[in-house]
Amino acid sequence: MPFNSSTYLLFYIFTLCASWAMVGRPRLRILFLLLASYFFYASNNGWILSLLLASTAVDYFAALKIENVAGPRAKKTWLILSMIANLGMLGFFKYYNFFAESFIAAGFSARTLDIILPVGISFYTFQSMSYTIDVYRGRLKAEKSFLNFAFYVAFFPQLVAGPIVRAKYFLHQVPEKPRLNLRMLEGSLYLIFTGLFKKIVLGDTLGDSAGAAFDDPGSIGAVTAWLGLYAFTFQIYFDFSGYTDIAIGCARLLGYRLPPNFRRPYTAASFSEFWRRWHISLSYWLRDYLYIPLGGGRGSKIFNMRNLMITMLLGGLWHGAAWNFVIWGGIHGLMLTGERAFGMVHMARDFAGRAWVRFIHSFIVFQIVVLTWAPFRATSLENLTDFARALVRFDHPAVITYGMVIAAMICAGGYGAQWIGERWSLRRFAVRQPVVMKALFYAGITICVVVFSARGSEPFIYFRF
Repeated sequence: MPFNSSTYLLFYIFTLCASWAMVGRPRLRILFLLLASYFFYASNNGWILSLLLASTAVDYFAALKIENVAGPRAKKTWLILSMIANLGMLGFFKYYNFFAESFIAAGFSARTLDIILPVGISFYTFQSMSYTIDVYRGRLKAEKSFLNFAFYVAFFPQLVAGPIVRAKYFLHQVPEKPRLNLRMLEGSLYLIFTGLFKKIVLGDTLGDSAGAAFDDPGSIGAVTAWLGLYAFTFQIYFDFSGYTDIAIGCARLLGYRLPPNFRRPYTAASFSEFWRRWHISLSYWLRDYLYIPLGGGRGSKIFNMRNLMITMLLGGLWHGAAWNFVIWGGIHGLMLTGERAFGMVHMARDFAGRAWVRFIHSFIVFQIVVLTWAPFRATSLENLTDFARALVRFDHPAVITYGMVIAAMICAGGYGAQWIGERWSLRRFAVRQPVVMKALFYAGITICVVVFSARGSEPFIYFRF
């Protein structure tokens, strides 16, 4: 039940109205929203609901045991059991065939299985694991109510593709009386409408140019390849940030807050800053639950660089069970370790009062980021190799189509909008407009979304992860 479908619209309107009708009965309201979340998740494939329930039950009881048992060894045992259960499910359903195929390619005997990847498993397993780890570290009290904890894990706006919400951020909201004032209503509607516009009008339009470049790279030249790469650069941003905006807006209308997940990442002046602006919830999850436990920035510079590389390689593998994602993570790891090696970690802080210097650095970083999206979008190592050749195939005649011109305009506009957003809040500007202007704004977006939806609904890119 994707956000960009009429089915979700009907489901959400019913859930929104019914949940606010129950606001005077908080336990019943949470139970209703939990069942609605389970229905939302099971609508993709009924049997995968059992995995979500298993992960929820394991981490709920493991956290209670961690808090109540005596002795560090017993606490660690329950934490390990929780991690084995979560990583075991994630590893089997997402990575079994990847490693089996890799063994077969290396000449070993292995057997692949017909496994369907459960939607959102990478997100809710990380979210649930962070809860038990925080309880083990003593940073969070174990939640006594199974209903509240199950609602935290399964809350449908962010269940399938994030943000990855920490328990300390969300759990305390569950027993509180939900609030919704006019300002929150307007901000939520802005996020939902612009999120749909980003996804359906901008992202899916760019997807055509990206597909033309990556689907058959052997038959295209440099112009088509480069435009396709820039198109995917903005497609994945509009697609994923659009999903996040819709999720945050839908959650706010229900009375709950979700953390931001994007902050104009293509204006970053370093790779360290890029990862503080792109997929923020995953970046900080990897930092707090992988990079720091590995040793973080402690010890020698070589030790620190090793930790960064391991974190980014595993972060790349988290995105997909293929070697091209490992390459993508490895490239980002190399960029981050290079910045650390040359003392460029805090570069973004050194540009105060020097806007043009910052812009030049940011523009260079952006071009490198564009190149890193090639292995992320490639369907295989062979496809990546063919596409790399296409990027330098300047002898191929360039055929400029109407769609390519539109894609170039969207990319240029998207890049400019990120820099405008650095100075002025587009959301605040829209909310402050007169009622007539707001009505025209939302009517225009609605018309665009309806018209562009007629060509077919494309799934969100991060549904694959």
